[in-house]
Amino acid sequence: MATAPTAARPAFVEVPHRGLITISIMLATIMQVLDTTIANVALPSMTGDLGASADTINWVLTSYIVSAAIMTPMTGWLSDRFGKRELFLLSVAGFVVTSVACGLSWNLSSMVTFRLLQGIFGAAIVPLSQTFLLDINPPERAGPAMAMWGAGIMVGPIIGPTLGGWLTEYYNWRWVFLVNLPVGIVAFAGCWAYLPESIRRPRPFDFFGFGALAVALGALQLMLDRGAEKDWFSSGEIWIYFFLTVSGFWIFVIHILGAKRPFLDPRMFKDRNFSVGLLFIFVVGIILLASLALLPPMLSRIFGYPVMTTGLVMAPRGVGSMISMILVGRLVRVVDPRILVSVGLLLTAYSLWMMTGFSPQMDARLIILSGIIQGLGLGQVFVPLSTVAFATIAPQMRADATSLFSLVRNIGSSIGISVVTVMLTRNLQVAHAEMAEGLTPFNPNFTNVLAAAKGQPLAQTMSTLDLLVSQQSLMLAYLNDFYLLTWVTLAALPLVLLMSKPAPQSQGAGAPMAHAD
Repeated sequence: MATAPTAARPAFVEVPHRGLITISIMLATIMQVLDTTIANVALPSMTGDLGASADTINWVLTSYIVSAAIMTPMTGWLSDRFGKRELFLLSVAGFVVTSVACGLSWNLSSMVTFRLLQGIFGAAIVPLSQTFLLDINPPERAGPAMAMWGAGIMVGPIIGPTLGGWLTEYYNWRWVFLVNLPVGIVAFAGCWAYLPESIRRPRPFDFFGFGALAVALGALQLMLDRGAEKDWFSSGEIWIYFFLTVSGFWIFVIHILGAKRPFLDPRMFKDRNFSVGLLFIFVVGIILLASLALLPPMLSRIFGYPVMTTGLVMAPRGVGSMISMILVGRLVRVVDPRILVSVGLLLTAYSLWMMTGFSPQMDARLIILSGIIQGLGLGQVFVPLSTVAFATIAPQMRADATSLFSLVRNIGSSIGISVVTVMLTRNLQVAHAEMAEGLTPFNPNFTNVLAAAKGQPLAQTMSTLDLLVSQQSLMLAYLNDFYLLTWVTLAALPLVLLMSKPAPQSQGAGAPMAHAD
């Protein structure tokens, strides 16, 4: 294996079997992305088998999220130290082994431990998959390559809950994790056979910088995960997490700006397209998973859809994303990426505005239509955004840049889910209180209802009215969240003006940027 500590990496590596490499990489990527959402619906079934309570079972999710967030920024340093190929193979193998261990867990402690390890091994898979696709494709094929990568990233969270529900309902919750075994074996075999050899570029490890960032990320994820349970800033625990998050990020930023060999090279942020791309992917993270976090419980609680029906209703969203990415992957070569991003944002905002028209009495057509449009819009944002963001990043910085790209997207998702969940709870309380105020003898509609129900017990009538008020209040709370996401999407539109169109020869992410070892 070649070892060249100071050698610059080429813009792309000409390799045989590019198609097989892409398939193998994407199998590993989809496997990892699925695990961010596939276990959610299986939590109630795990509770009894693992001897957990309704509160403690959430650590199955939290342990994975926190460990993956902390380890994701390590991808660049580890790949330089040990080689991208070696790190990717180790990550896939470790992820598969820990997935099987999760499926064989015997109590909550063992499950949380294995999920923690699963997050550690899985953290590098997504950023390295993007790095490999940029490395093995020439500049003119960067668009289709990012379309393939984006399809796995965006479709995975959409089908995750449905697949998890189906496996749990017809088999057992353990298959939510065991299903990774055959997929992982195929992905590992393909990567072992066809991934190109890596150039190693060892560099000192910045323990202080990594420590500050790890504390900040861990505290942030814990704050977002436990905030709703602890009533946010009314709890001392959440204030501690908040202090650690702010101080950790502050120390990290000051440190990397002054250190000789920082954990993350701040010079990558001088690339305007990359910096703006980070802001955009943060917004995409908010929209994608926040809307996905709202829809399944809404369809279950208000419309009464079972898990499988919910999955079928939401499936067209993934189809829309795939169609959009296939088309935009080709259009990005000939159309200004900024135009594509703008149109994608407008389509996404329009779909969210359509969702503000949902009502408990409607059928599934508007849900499906808005989902298709949202999939088309997000797909149209994701591909040109990924292409432009890495268009002028130096090849030797790609692993660091892609890990940061994935990290920011995940942080956006976590913050988005937390915000819409808080808004949903508070708007539900406000709407219910306002509607209940109208149930008085001075309201003619209320007295008419009582008159129509004459002969029925008053308690039964009031119980029915309370159910109707609760349903309508919940619907209004969801609609307010959709309004919020609409405005968040539109607010991101001016960021397009900060992006510059990459030169044709650099469309695939290969224009050199000064970088010294």
